[in-house]
Amino acid sequence: MRATLLVALIALGWTGPALAQGSKASSAVELARDIDRLKPGEWVWAPEVAPAGPILVYVDLSAQRATVYRNGVRIAASTVSSGKAGHETPTGVFTVLQKDAKHRSSKYNNAPMPFTQRLTWDGIALHAGGLPGYPESHGCVHLPYDFARALFAATSLGVTVVVQGNAADHIDTTEASLLAPLDAKGRPTNVEPLDSEEYRWRPELSRDGPLTIIVSKGDQRIVVLRGGVEIGRSAAHIADDDPGSHVITLTRGADGRDNWIYVGLPGHSEDAGRTLDEATRNRVRVPRAFYEAVKATLQPGATILVTQSSVGAAPGKKITILDAITPAP
Repeated sequence: MRATLLVALIALGWTGPALAQGSKASSAVELARDIDRLKPGEWVWAPEVAPAGPILVYVDLSAQRATVYRNGVRIAASTVSSGKAGHETPTGVFTVLQKDAKHRSSKYNNAPMPFTQRLTWDGIALHAGGLPGYPESHGCVHLPYDFARALFAATSLGVTVVVQGNAADHIDTTEASLLAPLDAKGRPTNVEPLDSEEYRWRPELSRDGPLTIIVSKGDQRIVVLRGGVEIGRSAAHIADDDPGSHVITLTRGADGRDNWIYVGLPGHSEDAGRTLDEATRNRVRVPRAFYEAVKATLQPGATILVTQSSVGAAPGKKITILDAITPAP
């Protein structure tokens, strides 16, 4: 009924705020169809498709879309407006550091930023804002008001947010480092490339929080973040020339078993629900000790991001892995 009313209003030339637009889908099929035809300011929200499990938010700057996954299943999507020229939204793997439903900007004339979910301490956040159909923010990711409210209610501190793409050139990867590294207090830190060591493991830098594993095919590196803080980095042999990005999440089924399941990112809907197979695992080899350390930290909700984007490896630096192992579930 609500979606029908909105269509009628638009047809009559209604010029109300884009923040009020939106629709709800009741099945995965409807959700997929609706996402493909969203117009600026529109969104879909179908939490009943996956009522429980860890949440991941994926922001595609190239398409100006945000997609929400729960337990590896897509439950929502929205159009967004990211940073305009000179205020570009940074790409990276972030966690929600702070939530404030009634936040106001300390930089821009006390401007309201409803349902703010802070990604960096220097001002980048998800929040309700204008949606003209192109990047126009000062770096934040603007969402429709009702979508921002629903997302705010569904998430908790520490939720993983992946931001990729290029709003200006419509590409899926970035030559700049994908990482926006922080310490345990949210302060920016420098990326430390591996020198002559095969891997580095520092779990004490962040003892809790969601685990994200970035597999950079371009750099031939694997980086492990916990709570948004880098705790591990390793050289790897990754035999995969697929230029696209993929997200794989560790889920726990009704039978109590854990499985790595592909998330169907925009442009890779065929991935949705697919289990990580042995052939794919065989394309990656990492130092045995690093693999064992990472495996011991895994919990449902852990995320693997496979990308061509950089993770700050030293240019041209190659490391021979002496004692490697193929990752297994």
